[in-house]
Amino acid sequence: MTITTDLVSYEDALASYDPVMGLEVHVELGTKTKMFCGCSTELGAEPNSQTCPTCLGLPGALPVVNATGVESAIKIGLALNCSIADWCRFARKNYFYPDMPKNFQTSQYDEPIAYDGYLDVQLEDGETFRVEIERAHMEEDTGKSTHVGGATGRIHGASHSLLDYNRAGIPLIEIVTKPIVGAGERAPEVARAYVRELREVIRALGVSEARMEMGQMRCDVNLSLMPKDADKFGTRSETKNVNSLRSVERAARFEIQRHAAVLSSGGTIVQETRHFHEDTGSTTSGRVKEEAEDYRYFPEPDLVPVAPAREWVEEIRTALPELPLVRRTRLLAEWGISVTDMQAILNAGALDPIVATIDAGADAASARKWWMGELARSANESGAALDELAITPEQVARVTQLVASGDLNDKLARQVIEGVLAGEGTPDEVVDKRGLKVVSDDSALGTAVDEAIAGNQAIADKIRGGKVAAAGALVGAVMKATRGQADAARVKELILEKLGVSEA
Repeated sequence: MTITTDLVSYEDALASYDPVMGLEVHVELGTKTKMFCGCSTELGAEPNSQTCPTCLGLPGALPVVNATGVESAIKIGLALNCSIADWCRFARKNYFYPDMPKNFQTSQYDEPIAYDGYLDVQLEDGETFRVEIERAHMEEDTGKSTHVGGATGRIHGASHSLLDYNRAGIPLIEIVTKPIVGAGERAPEVARAYVRELREVIRALGVSEARMEMGQMRCDVNLSLMPKDADKFGTRSETKNVNSLRSVERAARFEIQRHAAVLSSGGTIVQETRHFHEDTGSTTSGRVKEEAEDYRYFPEPDLVPVAPAREWVEEIRTALPELPLVRRTRLLAEWGISVTDMQAILNAGALDPIVATIDAGADAASARKWWMGELARSANESGAALDELAITPEQVARVTQLVASGDLNDKLARQVIEGVLAGEGTPDEVVDKRGLKVVSDDSALGTAVDEAIAGNQAIADKIRGGKVAAAGALVGAVMKATRGQADAARVKELILEKLGVSEA
C-alpha cells in the first residue's frame, strides 16, 4: 500500500507542539474458560467449536462471571498501584459488532474494578518516567473476522467474510492511562517503554503470556498535539490494535508528524480511529470515532455486581510476586552491571533465561555470557526468540559447570550448545557422542607437544632464549593437532617444562 500523507519533520513538530498521549492496552487473560461461560479458551481449535448459547448470545442464555478473571483483574490493579473498588458492575456497550453475536460487548463503564494508579517505566538511558493509570476494567473479547478476497485483508474490497466465534467471550482486561503529558520529544519512547513494562508486569503476575504477536496484548495509541503554552488538549486520533513494541513507538512518532503537518497548514484534526501499517510505519484513516455516549452504555441486567471482600484483596496483595522494576534494580546491584547492559539484556529477551540459568547453578557472569553471546546469535540466525530455542536454562547451566570444571573450554562449549540446539541430547550426551571433552592427561598431550616443538624449532629456540610469550604459537599448534580439545594451560606448562624454561 502506498501512503502519501504529508508530514513535517519530527524536530519541527516538537518545536511548535507538545504531544499528549493516552494508551489503551487490552490484555487477554490466560484463563481456561471464557469470561461469562464455561467454553474453553484453548488456541488452535476448529472455528466455532468452542461456543455455547451464552457466548453466541442466544435468547435465554445467562452469563456467569469467571472468578479467576476477577482475581486476575485485582492482581493487575494492585500491581499498577490502583485502588480496588469495593463494589463494581458490568455494563453493555452497544455498537455494531459483526464479530460479537450478541451485538453488544459486556464491559465496565463508570464503575471499573481498579482505578487511579500508576506505573513507573525506565527509558533507555535509565531515566524513570511515571505513567498515571486512569482505570483497569474487565470485559470480553470479540470473535475473529477473516475478510476473503481483495488485496489488503480488510473488509474493503473483500468478496465475503468468515466469522469464528471461538475468541468471542475470552476475558480481557483493558488498562487505560490518564493523559500522558510532559514527555516532549521522548513521547514515542515513553509509549514503547510503558507497553514493555506493562507486558513484563502482566507476565510476572502469571495472568497472561501477553504475546503481542499472537494478539494476547494489543495497544491503542491515542495522540493529540497542543500548541506550545496552550492549556487545552487538541483533537485526538486513535491508532487501533498496534501489536508490537516497535510499532507502538513508530505509530506515535508518525502521528506526531502527521498532526503537526495538518495543524501547521491550517487544517483540522478529525477525531477518528486509524490503522497502522507495519511495512511503511504509517497510519491511514479508519472511521470517525464515537464518544462514550454514542455507545449507549447501561448496566448489564443479567450480572450481579462484583464486590471483592477486603480480606481477599489483601490476601492477593500479599501474594504478589516481585515486580519487574524492583527485580531489575535488585539484579543491577547483585550483578554489578550498568543500566546499558541491563537494557541490552531486556531488548534481547534474555532476563528470564539468565535468571533461570543462575537458579540452576551457573554463576551470573557465565549465564549472561552464553545467553547474550552464542545463544543470542543462534536466535538471530533462526529468527526465534531466546525462550523458543531448543535448549533449557538447566542445560546452559550444565555447560557452564563443564567449563568451570575444566572438562570443556569455550570452543568446545560452543560445539556442545550447537549439538543441544540440533537435538542431539543433553550437554553430557553431546560431549560423549562428539568426543568433545578437554584432554588434560600428560601422556595424551606429551606426544602432541613433542611434535609441535619438533616442527617449530625456530620458535622453540626463541622460547629457550627467554621469549616466553612465543609459547603461544606452540600452544596453538597443539590445539590444532588436538582439534581444540587440549587443556591450553597444561599444554603451555608442558612446553616450558620440555624446553627447560620457567614461566617467571
